[in-house]
Amino acid sequence: MLDVLGAAFRFRRVARAAGMREVAGPSEPLIPTGMSPLETAETLRARLADREIACDVHDGYGLALVSVWVGLVVWCDGDRFWWRTGWSVQRGRFVYAWHPATEPEQAAHRVALMYADLRERHMPSWLVPESVEVHHGPR
Repeated sequence: MLDVLGAAFRFRRVARAAGMREVAGPSEPLIPTGMSPLETAETLRARLADREIACDVHDGYGLALVSVWVGLVVWCDGDRFWWRTGWSVQRGRFVYAWHPATEPEQAAHRVALMYADLRERHMPSWLVPESVEVHHGPR
């Protein structure tokens, strides 16, 4: 997990050095929360727990992660939440959704929708009842 956080920290540092700027949205400036990344992540975790979605929080390198489900990790920097929503074949990179950390309830709603979609499409083998026969292909 720390390798992922370190990679994100390095990406942000390199992007800033290259003159890339972070854009809050189409026309709205981002309102600072005054909270640390860990505090914003814990707030999101609590809002997801209210929806009966269990998750873990990890922090380090100036970021915090909320691990929700296989393929769903929410990154927090204290001002915003962001998570992968898919892959752009045309651009050859991941597509991300983001939400201001000042609105954790709305962010939790959006993450919960993604969680429900992923659970429907990807059921890990450890959740499949033993009575269900699973075929893993030729051996």
